[in-house]
Parts: sequence; C-alpha cells; structure tokens
Amino acid sequence: MAQPGDGSAHPIVVDVDGLTHRYGERLALNNLSFSVRKGEIFGLLGPNGGGKTTTFRILSTLIKPTGGTVRIAGFDLLTQARDVRRQIGVVFQAPSLDKKLTAHENLVHQGHLYGMSGKTLRDRIALLLDRVKLSDRAHEYVERFSGGMRRRVELAKGLLHSPQILILDEPSTGLDPGARHDLWRYLEQLSRDEGVTSLLTTHHMEEAAHCHRLAILNKGERVALDTPDNLRATIGGDIVTIQAHEPEMIKTEIQEKLGIDATLMDGVLRIEQQNGHALIAKLGEMLSGRVDSMTLSKPTLEDVFIRKTGHKFWTEPVEPKSKK
Repeated sequence: MAQPGDGSAHPIVVDVDGLTHRYGERLALNNLSFSVRKGEIFGLLGPNGGGKTTTFRILSTLIKPTGGTVRIAGFDLLTQARDVRRQIGVVFQAPSLDKKLTAHENLVHQGHLYGMSGKTLRDRIALLLDRVKLSDRAHEYVERFSGGMRRRVELAKGLLHSPQILILDEPSTGLDPGARHDLWRYLEQLSRDEGVTSLLTTHHMEEAAHCHRLAILNKGERVALDTPDNLRATIGGDIVTIQAHEPEMIKTEIQEKLGIDATLMDGVLRIEQQNGHALIAKLGEMLSGRVDSMTLSKPTLEDVFIRKTGHKFWTEPVEPKSKK
C-alpha cells in the first residue's frame, strides 16, 4: 500500500515554491520549496532561527511572504487567503485557550468563528472531545487542566471545522513523554483513517523521526528533504567520536596513518565510517593512553544536519575574523 508522499496516488495539498521572506534587512527565508501530499505527516526541522516559525506564520496566513508562491488545497495563499483559512486548522505554540472557560465553551466559541452552530456544532464538539479523551472533563474550566490536557483542547480547536490540513507549531512544547506519545498516535490516526495532512515545525530530533518526510532547514534554506530513514542512510556508515586532550594532533595522525578524515567540532573528533567497531579497535591500539573516550553510534538526524551544514544543530558556525 502506498504511503503518503511516495507517489501520485496522494495528491499534493501544500505546494511551496521559492518562498522568501525578509524582516527588514534580515533574510529569514531564502528560496524555500517543498510540497506535501494528502494524508502525509510532514515536518520542518531546524534550530532556532532556521526559518521554521516564519514558514508557519506564512502558511497559517498570519503574514504575507516577501516573495515566492504558496498553494494550499488548490488555493493561492496571497489572493485566496480566506479560502485557505477554511482548509487549514492551526495549532499555535503559544496557548490560545481562554482559561476561564470550559473545554466545551472554548470549542463553542471556536465553532462560531467558522459559522457553525446548533446540533452540527454540538455533535462535532462531542466527537472531538471523545477523540482527545476529554469527554468526561468537557465542562471543567481549562485553568484546572494539565499542560497535556490543554494541548488536546488546542488540537480539538484546530480540527473543529474539519480542515484538510492541520498546521502545528512545535506541537509537543510543554508536554510530558506520555502526552507526546498520545499526540503522535492521534496525528497518525488522522492520517490513516481520515486522510488529514499534518504539517508541523519542530526542533526535536525524536519528534521529527515520526514524520513521513522532513525538510531540514538552516538559516532560512532547505538543506535536505526526504524520509527520516533515507536521510540517515545518506551518512553511509557508523559515527565514531573521540575525546582527547590533543585532538588536532590526533586528527592529523589518523589522516596520515589510516587515510581517514576526521572532523573537529567543539573539541571532539567525529568520523563517519563503515564498520565503526573495527575502526575503534584500530584507534584503541594506535592511540593507547592518549584518548579520554571513544563512542560508536548509528547515524541520527543531527548527524545529517552536521553533514549538510558543517556545524552542530545548536551551534552556529564561527565566522572568520576580518583582517585589520
């Protein structure tokens, strides 16, 4: 059975082409392009300042881009924003609930914004509260809810008008591991059973690994796009890291004696190599007594980010100092 995002059986519902945005002189997005298919869980992964939030704000019609085109559910974002808003549900990172109202009352007011009322609205609220496991708490004030429960109400708000596409900004913010698991299980259920598309931003590697496909962003540019497994496979081997007092000297020795390139980042040597366990055995013998620690791991999404950008996920590359 075809999976969302792997072929023409799933039509494109979000099409971003050459998206550019500036805040004054600062370039926040630079020619960003990607497409999302119906029923897909698509992630925008990147560090703070990578361009995720700006993309979210544009796709949710909060701001207009400086350049490029976006089509959502067949509608042009710039000229048909009202039509776009009827096709999308938005879950913001910052809480958008009225804590002095009950969960049910919050949803009633949300429904009124979309012209819903009467039995249609009551039935839809009942259905969604049941799905997010809050039926028994429907008439309690939101201020008494835990962070995870409030997030579930936010999700119900975003889905109330039966949107084709759910856009979520850092959806697991403030959630404990159990609540995160429930959130992902529900997004997968929406994808599988109702064909709802989820497009989310995240800076959590573990969360990104649940997506069907990912676009990795850095400084407003797309540096990679594929399934999490395919992205990790681009590393093509194991990751060996070495901590030592004289890493530069050891880096040179590894190159000269073994013909292997090592990258030095934040004082730690990093090597991408097939059969990493065999390399560790060689290094242990060659560098006996001069290494504090060596570790062997399988490639992660952070390793993909390092390969594509030359720096760690949370570390900006050091700009060379200008000569005076």
